[in-house]
Order: sequence, then structure tokens, then C-alpha cells
Amino acid sequence: MFDERELLDKQIQPDSVFKTFVVNYVGSQLLPEDGRITIEMIIEVLAKEFPELVLALAEENFIRGYTQGLSDQGEGISEESPPDA
Repeated sequence: MFDERELLDKQIQPDSVFKTFVVNYVGSQLLPEDGRITIEMIIEVLAKEFPELVLALAEENFIRGYTQGLSDQGEGISEESPPDA
């Protein structure tokens, strides 16, 4: 089963130049006592500082989910319907 908390609580390892920049920026904005920067913290700062990006990602995710739901529903109906007699 998918565990959303596990993903959001994951600590980010700055293993690239961009990740290092993001981790340092988020750290300077939120000043966590333990020094850990998580996905949830990055999303929080992005939503505040760059809402257009977060909105675009959310819209794309919604559209893909909606399209997949319609596709699944269509497949389910055709599989469950008895053949025309």
C-alpha cells in the first residue's frame, strides 16, 4: 500500500548542484532545529515562493488521474457488460 507520509518525510540528500541549492534555500527559510530537509518542507516552500509551479504540477496530476479514472471506468463497463443477444 502507498504510504504518503513515508514519501513526504523522506530526508533529501543533496547529491547534485540543484538539490544542494534547494536544500540550502529551504533550510534558510524554515530553519529546522534538527537540520533535516524533507520533501514536505520543500513543497511548503515551493508553494509559498513559486505557486505557479506547484499549481501546474497539481493540475497535470489531476488531469492524468481523471483521464485514468475515465479509462478504467470505460474498461470496467465493457468487461462487465454481457454480450448483446
